[in-house]
Amino acid sequence: MSRSHDAALRLMLVDDSVEEAEGIVSGLRNAGIAVRPLRPATLDELTSMLASQSIDLVLSSHPCALAALPEVLHRVSGTGKDIPVIAVVEQLDTDSFAEILGGGARGIALRHKPTQLLAAIRSEWSDLDARRAQRRLEGQVRETERRCDALIESSREPIAYVHEGMHIRANAAYLEMFGFESFEDIEGMSLLDLVSQQHLDAFKQLLKSLSKGETPPPRYELQARDIEGNTFPAVMEFTQAQYEGEACQQVIFRRQEQGVDPELARKVEELKQRDQVTGLFNRPTFLRALEDAVADAAQNEGHHGLLLIEPDHFQRLMQEIGLDAADRTLGAIAERLNSELPPDAMAARFSETSFAVLLRGADYAATEQLATRIRNTFAAEVFTIGARSSVITASIGGVQISEKIASVTQVLAKAAQGAQSAASTGGNRVELFDPSAVDRVEAERIQAWVARLRDALDNDRFALHFQPVISLQGDNHPIYDTLLRLEGDEGELISPNSFLSIAEEHGMLEEIDLYVVEHAIELMAQRFKAHRPTTLMVKVSQNSLQNDALATHIGKRLSEHGVSGEYLVLQLQEARVFTHLKAVQEFAATVNQYGCKVGLEQFGAGLDSFQLLTHIQPQVLKIDRSFIEDLPKNPDSQKRVREIALKARDFGIQTIAEFVQDAASMSILFSAGVDYVEGHFLATAGPEMNYDFE
Repeated sequence: MSRSHDAALRLMLVDDSVEEAEGIVSGLRNAGIAVRPLRPATLDELTSMLASQSIDLVLSSHPCALAALPEVLHRVSGTGKDIPVIAVVEQLDTDSFAEILGGGARGIALRHKPTQLLAAIRSEWSDLDARRAQRRLEGQVRETERRCDALIESSREPIAYVHEGMHIRANAAYLEMFGFESFEDIEGMSLLDLVSQQHLDAFKQLLKSLSKGETPPPRYELQARDIEGNTFPAVMEFTQAQYEGEACQQVIFRRQEQGVDPELARKVEELKQRDQVTGLFNRPTFLRALEDAVADAAQNEGHHGLLLIEPDHFQRLMQEIGLDAADRTLGAIAERLNSELPPDAMAARFSETSFAVLLRGADYAATEQLATRIRNTFAAEVFTIGARSSVITASIGGVQISEKIASVTQVLAKAAQGAQSAASTGGNRVELFDPSAVDRVEAERIQAWVARLRDALDNDRFALHFQPVISLQGDNHPIYDTLLRLEGDEGELISPNSFLSIAEEHGMLEEIDLYVVEHAIELMAQRFKAHRPTTLMVKVSQNSLQNDALATHIGKRLSEHGVSGEYLVLQLQEARVFTHLKAVQEFAATVNQYGCKVGLEQFGAGLDSFQLLTHIQPQVLKIDRSFIEDLPKNPDSQKRVREIALKARDFGIQTIAEFVQDAASMSILFSAGVDYVEGHFLATAGPEMNYDFE
């Protein structure tokens, strides 16, 4: 789906059962979709929510006592908003299928087929996102066309638009150059009328080739003539364009100054397109070529390959051979790269240390073959840089450009993602994204991550960072949130968002939980012996709740280290607790025996979060960050935070607000009665527990 993975789905659920609705929400969250759910209790509330809330999607149960599907469709339609409705049914036959879709529902989901339900929601959300993007783009195109028209009119360059050889638009500079007073004097006139007799036949052939869709030459030199019949040397540049929806050619008609060497002018123009250090094309020139390739893929179903090449460990190499050799190193890399390229490939210096290659008309096999050849050439031969020599390997990310990914932004993002992934898994690798073979490429990427996670577990390559949790009520006892990181080959730290979903799919979450808890208890014991007792908050996945192994191990390790469980808070996600309630109850009962506390994180975003507190009694609630991100500007979030803090106090539960970003939020949280705060505004996470809580 094109929208950001961080965007929350604003979902309305019209359902008689809170439990069924909460189950759908939990299933979506388990699938990695952030959800902001709403559930109206009455028809009036349904109408009010539709009018006042920003809603992406409505799931309407059919049948439903609260609101029949036709009534829901009628009220949604009455808003005038683009809100798709999916009917959620127990079973389906051909008659009901036709009735539901004929009534205006955009999709149908089977309640007890979670995979199909998830697919239906993803599909409709993606379609909605595409419609919104199209509306935004149409508005931007209209505004861009207006601005371009104004710029063309005021440009000092003589510019015209020509359709089938006839003028359909010309700016003031163009009219002035040929001696016309207004566009009416030239409208409908053939471009041939402005060409001298000696170049007429050749120019006719050029116009014929352009009418067949052939690529125009970058420059076309000829003798032009004005309205008085005076001739002068000129250079024409053609660009495919559209004018008022019609395909046409944009023509820039430049008068050549007398005494100017055409060959010298050509060389100067070529130098403008080159990077001076490497001799390759520069980034702006390359991006224009990439835009043309992407447009060809979208309009003509063309196939092209893009490669981004990142030299591995470049900064380390510069430390070894000296920064003064940076340009020579880049020049040597460019020379090696050029030696492997076919004649029709285009290479560029894309950023400070990265290179790009565009392979036009290439299928996946050709793109992969070139990427592999470049990687092998880099790794096999020593680079000589002045008096020094070194082996330089490369991480290569690539994209097969086709109709399925015909967007410059998407193409570059996928290529950069591939290069970054190749570098983070050791470098000297190629990762290509082919929209037509996503499954194969994705499987290879996942296997590399699985091997890396196994290595991290076996060889202690994970790292723990600690973010202070600071009291708003005057308590100066040290508390830290324990955050997992993976150490990269360059010493960089990789966020768990990059690998936890893969770890879950491959049954590694329990081992990771065990790793974090084990190290947290060791650190607690060290600080306790140093007379600095410290509470650590540790996240626990739902996978570790399936048996008593983790809970039993916690008790054993606490006993071995002689540290009280009161300094350990085990955090569980609210959405996962709802779907694993019995297992959570058993886990909490066991760890409570050791004095450990249980916390619920991402609290408050469910349909009825406080219903959980009738089944499980946590000691800590961490408020969902979605309420904190825009807290000073969002009265609804402020109201929700106050409600959570008040009800938590009634239950004797402490509250934590994470992701606090400004002083205004601090003031609101303090007045709301929140107990603790956490966020980069207060203190960033780091490898040491050195915050001054006094």
